[in-house]
Amino acid sequence: MTGKTRIHLIRHGEVAGAGTPRYNGHADVSLSERGIEQYQALKSRFEGVGITACYSSDLTRCRVGADILCSHLGIEPVLEPALRELNIGVWEGMTWDEIQCQWPQEWEARLADIVNYRVPRGENLLDLENRIMPVIERILQTHPDEEVLLVAHGGANRVILLNAIGAPLSALFNIEQNYCSYNIIDYYSDGNRVVRLLNG
Repeated sequence: MTGKTRIHLIRHGEVAGAGTPRYNGHADVSLSERGIEQYQALKSRFEGVGITACYSSDLTRCRVGADILCSHLGIEPVLEPALRELNIGVWEGMTWDEIQCQWPQEWEARLADIVNYRVPRGENLLDLENRIMPVIERILQTHPDEEVLLVAHGGANRVILLNAIGAPLSALFNIEQNYCSYNIIDYYSDGNRVVRLLNG
């Protein structure tokens, strides 16, 4: 029988100021009260699952949630800076309206080529993929036939999910990732990958 590693992939909870669209990127923003409540509500979904390990972005909005979930599961999270969100460079912390006002040409350039365009002093999606996927491969090698919790970010999660279904990075925004959304991906030892749950 073909073995598999199941990754339980979580997006972080709601952040402070979530009502205004902005790029947080590597900015270490805090969770809102609702974000904490979302993590608390998620604990019941792991009853009897048998998760043996947890990896999390080291940014506060993921780390706090990983601590909440892992205290319930009786395991310790491993913090992975490589699981951080896309580094959005000089746009970090700016609202979409501010960017369109101050960087109109760059805003349009990114929309025209979401995969390759780099915001000044930031990353593009290829950089993000090249940073994140080696972590996934290492998790799969370290935890064969186990159930692993992974707490990361909207953009990071989309890259992982697109890779799992064999879709191009240009389809990034064809996948939704709500705050504290829950995804399940099975990675089989024969190389097959199946997304069992998306944005749950």
